[in-house]
Amino acid sequence: MSDSIIAVSQVCKSVSDSTGTLQILHNIDFSLQAREAVAIVGASGSGKSTLLSIIAGLDTPSSGTVHIAGQNVFALDEDARAALRARQIGFVFQSFQLLGNLTALENVMLPLELSGRKDARKAAAAMLERVGLSQRLQAYPKVLSGGEQQRVALARAFVVQPAVLLADEPTGSLDFATGETIMALMFELNRELGTTLVLVTHDRAIAQRCQRCLTIEAGCLASDVSTTVPLGHI
Repeated sequence: MSDSIIAVSQVCKSVSDSTGTLQILHNIDFSLQAREAVAIVGASGSGKSTLLSIIAGLDTPSSGTVHIAGQNVFALDEDARAALRARQIGFVFQSFQLLGNLTALENVMLPLELSGRKDARKAAAAMLERVGLSQRLQAYPKVLSGGEQQRVALARAFVVQPAVLLADEPTGSLDFATGETIMALMFELNRELGTTLVLVTHDRAIAQRCQRCLTIEAGCLASDVSTTVPLGHI
């Protein structure tokens, strides 16, 4: 476990209501090394996004453990988990999750400012230039296209140079061509910064661009298959 950047051990998740107990995840077990990329695939409702939320410490497992960079996520209180996310984890969502009252530049500056970076504006501007948005720094999300919004989201995720990037259906709201461009950019940034990538997707072609593909079926890890993509060459 000590040499894994992510270690998920016997994670279970269930929820109960008046109708009974629903088992969402059952004994999920895998680990990832630094710079590795894994796709998590499965049918809608299989538990993929729940697993991603648990890895991030945003949701709590019923049992089991998650270690990020050697730290037991659920041995921490809520504030400490938030601090761990700020230091180690970047997020990219299907729905972008940009703050509408902030410009593109301000959205990317936000995680840097929260961590006390004095060069937040300069670093955010440089990252937006890297994703091809140097002319849109002062634009608000409502005037950006879907592809531009996702580029801002990528810039925000990568600007803190996270050890781990979690992406939940990052092309799900985009047309095919725009989605292809966004995925190419994500993999380029991931390779450049040496981030470990966990990508939830329905798209098997995208999954094949990762080193490993984990298939979740009815809350269980049905398969863990290595692809032919060399480490660091996604």
